[in-house]
Amino acid sequence: MRALVARGFEDLTAVQTEVASADVARDLLVSAQTGSGKTVAYGLAIGDTLLADAERLERAAEPLALVVAPTRELAMQVERELTWLFEGVGGRIVSCVGGMDPRAERRRLEGGAHIVVGTPGRLRDHIDRRALDLSQLKVVVLDEADEMLDLGFREELEFILEAMPAERRTLLFSATLPDAIVSIARRFQRDAHRIETVSDTRGHADIEHRAIRVMPRQTDAVVVNVLRQQDAAAAIVFCSTREAVRRLHQTLAKRGFSAVLLSGELGQAERNRALEEIREGRARVCVATDVAARGIDLSNVELVIHADLPHDAEVFQHRSGRTGRAGRKGVSVLLAPASRKRKAELLLSDIGANPVWSGPPSAQDIRELDEQRLHEDPAISAPAGEGELEHARALVERMGADAVAVALLRLHRARLPEPEYVQDPGEWAAPRERRAPAVGQGGVAAPFEPREPRRRADFGDSVWFRLAIGRKQNADPKWLLPMLCRRGGVTRNEIGAIRIFDRETKVSIAADAAERFEATALGSEKGDVSITRADGPDASAPAPETRTAERAWSPHPKPEFNKPERVKSGYPKRDRGNVERPNAERPMPERADAAPAFAKHRADRPVHSKPHTAKPWGARPGRAPAGEAAGAPAHGKPFRAKPAHRASGFRPAVKAAKHAAAGSKKK
Repeated sequence: MRALVARGFEDLTAVQTEVASADVARDLLVSAQTGSGKTVAYGLAIGDTLLADAERLERAAEPLALVVAPTRELAMQVERELTWLFEGVGGRIVSCVGGMDPRAERRRLEGGAHIVVGTPGRLRDHIDRRALDLSQLKVVVLDEADEMLDLGFREELEFILEAMPAERRTLLFSATLPDAIVSIARRFQRDAHRIETVSDTRGHADIEHRAIRVMPRQTDAVVVNVLRQQDAAAAIVFCSTREAVRRLHQTLAKRGFSAVLLSGELGQAERNRALEEIREGRARVCVATDVAARGIDLSNVELVIHADLPHDAEVFQHRSGRTGRAGRKGVSVLLAPASRKRKAELLLSDIGANPVWSGPPSAQDIRELDEQRLHEDPAISAPAGEGELEHARALVERMGADAVAVALLRLHRARLPEPEYVQDPGEWAAPRERRAPAVGQGGVAAPFEPREPRRRADFGDSVWFRLAIGRKQNADPKWLLPMLCRRGGVTRNEIGAIRIFDRETKVSIAADAAERFEATALGSEKGDVSITRADGPDASAPAPETRTAERAWSPHPKPEFNKPERVKSGYPKRDRGNVERPNAERPMPERADAAPAFAKHRADRPVHSKPHTAKPWGARPGRAPAGEAAGAPAHGKPFRAKPAHRASGFRPAVKAAKHAAAGSKKK
């Protein structure tokens, strides 16, 4: 009690009062809101068990109490809280967390400890190496037990609980009580007293929930404006992935915010340095993932922004619990695009919050707030000192009152990040109801009445933009149109002609939407299509995507050849047109009658060979034409006589002999 009074405690929270009044011999199953003072609550329970009626603790030896936390940050926070709470009674607290030197932790354990605080993995490692002796343990605390199960520490948790003495006191604290937590409580607790300070129908009383509609690809800009509007002493922005954390942190740093990031890829020293900057006020914004931010205890956090929607209501509750801690007020802002509106409403409903949906704060609203804050700035309203007043009068006499006021206004605006231009998507329309088909007379369905076509925007004064992608990159309006709407924050009716060329594409945007499109879509990120301003395409040139039914003209037409009629034999084709009987056959002409016709056909046949290699009909390379002496050259090539084995049929005999020899070898 002396420690609580010295710390500035006037009243205990609900969970602290319930735990302090519970029986010191019973196990406890406690569910309370995040940030409701659970650490001090089970610190009081541990003190009742360890001290009993004594004024001070005995000399430290084997641990008497063990606190298991899911993350390093939460374990270190618990160590700090228990240190000042047990300092007056001689308590010694030792932490064992991942990322620290295990040899130094082993030396501290050998020196003795009353309370050990650690993460499941590191505690199991010390137990396996016999550096942590749990034989004298009187009480164990499982802090954020639901998060330990979500992170996959169930096996380590069961191993630690089984290594403890059977006669112990088990305190289980969790913001939510899923079935897995209830199962562990039934297995490792005995006649546990249930304490529940979480209401199923009411959200956290100290947190004001707000929901903001955002346009696609404007989330980062809306985060900037929300931070400028709230002007919180410290804020945490939650993202789903490490890449999103890194990208948003770079965006805020470029805008002039003093921001730090927390993700799983940072080492323990870097994480401690980032948290220390937030605590000391050197940084005002922390961009973090869900796992990295679990267990963070920053007393000055006044704002939480959900840049990405949480996966479920439990994660949403843990995120929001980073603010509004220990009776302080906080604000939780949820950003939701139109495509995720239904999920956002379900998340808010699950935690019992009923926020008012609104659009993002505009740049004009933020500038008006800046002027109001300037008038209320303590630097202006506070009384001036004697030296300051003399210097101020000298400045006014030298430069004039107007010049001094303008300089003050410029200095005030220079230290503030510039607000972003954002668009309010407006009220989301309710889903369209399906109408029953109209029925005419006699039960016959009425004729279908087509709807009026949507009117497109007036593109008399349109602005053209160039996309660095064309037909060779498979550019197609089917996916270009939704991409332009998503990146530029425009509707389909505000997009005009789309001209696709070989290596680029030009798009016309309505004049009233061009400024908005240029503010959000220009430039490119990793994997995006680069968009820049451009001049309109040549009106005299034909549209690139124009298609006609006829074949397109080509400068190199495909030649058409007149193939000659092929004759299978040397006889002329029979004319069966004058045959009287169907099966009748005309007698074959004599050879002497057919010879003149065959000679005429051979003379009329076109020659497709080159002029200098043209040969008479029937000539072949390597064979003398008929009527020439054997061995005479044919068309400039020497005549090659047929080998003797080919002429006499010797080759088949040689083949047969080879096959017979091969068969005998196989046998």
